[in-house]
Formats: sequence, C-alpha cells, structure tokens
Amino acid sequence: MKLGISTACYYPLETELALEEIGASGIKNTEIFFNARSELKGSFVDILLEIKNRYGLNVAAVHPTMSLAEPFMIFSGYERRFNESLDEYARYSEIAAELGAKYIIMHGGKPGGTLSDEEYCERYMLLKQTTLKNGVTVLQENVAKYRSGDAEFLRVMTDILGDDAELCFDIKQAIRCGYEPLELMQEFSRYIRHFHISDHSVAGDCLLPGTGNFDFCEFFKLAGEMDFSGFGMIELYNNAYREYNQIYGSYNAIKSLTNK
Repeated sequence: MKLGISTACYYPLETELALEEIGASGIKNTEIFFNARSELKGSFVDILLEIKNRYGLNVAAVHPTMSLAEPFMIFSGYERRFNESLDEYARYSEIAAELGAKYIIMHGGKPGGTLSDEEYCERYMLLKQTTLKNGVTVLQENVAKYRSGDAEFLRVMTDILGDDAELCFDIKQAIRCGYEPLELMQEFSRYIRHFHISDHSVAGDCLLPGTGNFDFCEFFKLAGEMDFSGFGMIELYNNAYREYNQIYGSYNAIKSLTNK
C-alpha cells in the first residue's frame, strides 16, 4: 500500500494551498478534495498541475465538491439534473486525467431515496461509463448517513454489479455506521480500490493514525492478503490535530509499519 495525505485534512485552507503544504512537507502521494465549482476552471487546474509537477506529487484520486448535493443531483427522480451531473462528472474526469488520478470518489444517495437499488446501480454505472472515457473510475465510498453507509446496501450493490462495483473504504465512516472496520474491509476486499485512513478511540471517531486504538498492523496485514497495491490516504478533519507537523508525524509512524 502506498500511503499519502488528502488535501481534505487542511480544510478550510484553500485547495491549492493545501496541495502546496503537502508538497513542501516532502509527502509524495495525495488526493485532491475540490471545494468550489470555480476550482474546475482550466486556469485553476493549471495551478494545481504546477504544484504537482514542482514537487513530483502522485495524485491518486479527486473528490468532487458536489458530494453533499449528490442525493439531489444524481440520485433523485428528476432526470434533467442527473444529465447535468453527468456533464459535471465528465469535467471531473478530465481534470483527474490531467492530474494523473485514476479515481473520483462519490458519497452517493441518501437512505430512503426515491430510486430502487437497481436504479441506483444504473446511475452509478452511467457515471462510470462517462468518466471511463477519460480513463477514470468512480468509486462508491462508505459514508455515514448515506445509503452506502449500510453494509446491506453495499452487499446488494456488489451483488447487482459484480466487479463493476468499486469502492473507497473509509475507516472512520465504518466506525460511525457501527461496524468493525477490519471485518467490513475483509467482507468487501474484492471491491476496494482506495482507502481513507484514520484512527479512533473513546476520545473520538476521527483521530490521527497512531493516536487511537485501531490495529494498523492487522490493517496492513489484511491489505497484504488482499494483494492491495493502491493508495491509503490519511483523511480527517482539522479538529483532529493542532499543528500540521502532527499529521506528518502520524504519517511517518504508520509508514514505518508498512516497512515491517
């Protein structure tokens, strides 16, 4: 597994400044969380490309700013909005391809939505077919308070789509949904392409890796048994640390475990 840090860790620091911070730290792997539609402009992407190239960064994935709107835009009964979302995801796939990223990470629809499981999967596949034109795959992330936070929904999705179902697995979101992360990870290992890494304890469900009770040795062992060769990104919120150096200390601590 190749470890990195998501720009989401620095929010609300502007996206380009977060990428600059990661590059200046010497970390080489990242994912970019977009935070405004203006950041889809070619001139802004050029800024990100300059930073990426200057520091020799590997961008594994991008995360659309429309995540909160996805239930309304993509997974509702109003087809015109969905068609607009296809256009937006097409743009994200162009940007991802420019940055060298393989994945776009999606939160998806909310529980109790108007679409059946089959219709949900159909929308997912239409998004995927759109982004694959640029060589980029849409990953469904397991997210609390979203349809994908329910393991039973993930079981249905993977049953319907088979290997076309591809996932981003988030440790903190599994905890928030009441699951034991390693058990859930093992169940869906066949479909996981990307990881969001964090720690947890009685102090909180979103801590810097290495500061909680999560068994990272077992995590990396299981990833090895999966023959997982993708990226694991530290992805958390800014209330999980006081100084950026704590993020880098956490990164170095768990990176040392991957070398054992």
